[in-house]
Amino acid sequence: MTKYLLSCYQPDGPIPAPEILDPIIADLEAVNAEMKAAGAWVFAAGLHPPSTATVVRARDGDVITTDGPFIEAKEHLGGFTVIEAPDLDAALEWGRKVSQASTLPVEVRPFQDEQ
Repeated sequence: MTKYLLSCYQPDGPIPAPEILDPIIADLEAVNAEMKAAGAWVFAAGLHPPSTATVVRARDGDVITTDGPFIEAKEHLGGFTVIEAPDLDAALEWGRKVSQASTLPVEVRPFQDEQ
């Protein structure tokens, strides 16, 4: 089985009000439960806003840290799920379910072969 990263991208801005966010969280919990029951779920996590990021860069033998996201963008990585699936079609089906539950675009990408 191949591991896939399902990356959820969300627009910058304030966190939606509870009446909007609570049903989305419930739908995501249901999809996570379905993935767990199917043996596909490996790990999932949401991320704090990009403003909490610290970028670490190694240059010329020195390491520099800066506040903020690496890239200024209108959308950012809001969370991710790692799954195991027999093929891309199965991974895309899980990506579809996560996208429907989260109402966000989801990028599905396979991990490189494990060494």
